[in-house]
Amino acid sequence: MAPLNSYINNIFSITQMKVIIIGANSFLGRALSAHFYHRGDEVVTIARRRTGCSPYAKFVAWDGVTLAGWADELNHAQAVINLAGRSVNCRYNEQNKAEILESRVQTTRLIGRAIAQVTHPPEVWLNSSTATIYRHREDDGENHPHTEASGEIGEDFSMNVATEWERAFQQSEVAVRKVALRTAIVLGEEQGSVFDVLSALTRKGLGGTMGGGRQMFSWIHIGDFCRAVHHCIERTTLEGSINIVSPNAESNQALMASLRKVWGVKLGLPATRWMLRVGAFFMRTETELVLKSRWVSPERLIQDGFNFQYHSLEQALQSLKERIRDK
Repeated sequence: MAPLNSYINNIFSITQMKVIIIGANSFLGRALSAHFYHRGDEVVTIARRRTGCSPYAKFVAWDGVTLAGWADELNHAQAVINLAGRSVNCRYNEQNKAEILESRVQTTRLIGRAIAQVTHPPEVWLNSSTATIYRHREDDGENHPHTEASGEIGEDFSMNVATEWERAFQQSEVAVRKVALRTAIVLGEEQGSVFDVLSALTRKGLGGTMGGGRQMFSWIHIGDFCRAVHHCIERTTLEGSINIVSPNAESNQALMASLRKVWGVKLGLPATRWMLRVGAFFMRTETELVLKSRWVSPERLIQDGFNFQYHSLEQALQSLKERIRDK
């Protein structure tokens, strides 16, 4: 009887939550929906369309402009997670740049208005940001990764978007705890993800060093991403900007070498900067996604005792390969 009682107690010791995920029809939205659903939480997904949203959750439509139809869902929620924003995987022409910025700033302000009007607001509001907020920094033997306390904010388009995004978040005058998720590149097995694209190139023999190869690649495994977001919800002392990233960044050269090892490919043709520019043009994207040096450390998560399950890049890549094989 004792083991049964222990099992029952463990079940009921898990605190169930109501979690609202906005912009939930994304790769990260689906992963978070599944994470909280399997934990036993009530999950509500909010997006412009149901397509792409997790089947595990209740779906509520929104237009990203008005409060009608969805704002009341925030009542009595423990957490609202905002992932909304136009994809940056595009050409940076003036129209796309305007949409990238406005989709982040305007939806953040709208969520602030929604929280301010409900009777029982969420206990915590987690808003997407990006580790791209920090300036380009390579490992030259003297520099160190950007932390939340010592990181240097940059001045180019992507960094300015991130700065305006966080400013809109912090300026929302709501009496709830707020966490800005400065997330690095998330490695998951979904089609179209960074892992999927780079793996396809590697298997075709194109998995060589990109550009100079010294640019740093800050990453986090999708499993650790979900656990880190959950950690930020549960740890009531955490607020402000948090770097959601593995502590073990690697250079692009090391990244591509690990991919070749995982996929059993001996050689990979390198890609110079001009080759990447040509490729990005035809793929309708920007070379920043592979050439910018993102070197970021999760100092606050480590200080708060968060335990990463995926410590090495090769370990993370191997686990994703196995996930694909098991599907």
